[in-house]
Amino acid sequence: MASLVSKTTDLVKLGVTHARPVLHVWQQYARVELTPPTLKDISAIRSGFSKLIQAAKSGRYRQVTVREAVINTLVAAEIYCWFYVGECIGKRHFVGYNV
Repeated sequence: MASLVSKTTDLVKLGVTHARPVLHVWQQYARVELTPPTLKDISAIRSGFSKLIQAAKSGRYRQVTVREAVINTLVAAEIYCWFYVGECIGKRHFVGYNV
């Protein structure tokens, strides 16, 4: 029994040792990526939307490479899936609403 406790303790220590650098990197990315936009970012967001509208009006979306089209499709699918997950969480059911 003592050897089992010893092995378990060593395994937990090894897991913590390996997880610490990964969590540190994740924390650095989370600080940058998960912060809400500041007032300085609003002008960049506004110009990005105007560029998007201009691209839609000019028909530039027809000149997209296959790689860009696949990436855009995957991003749209991810957004749809997260929307669906949010809906399931919000209504607390997978199918239909609890009326």
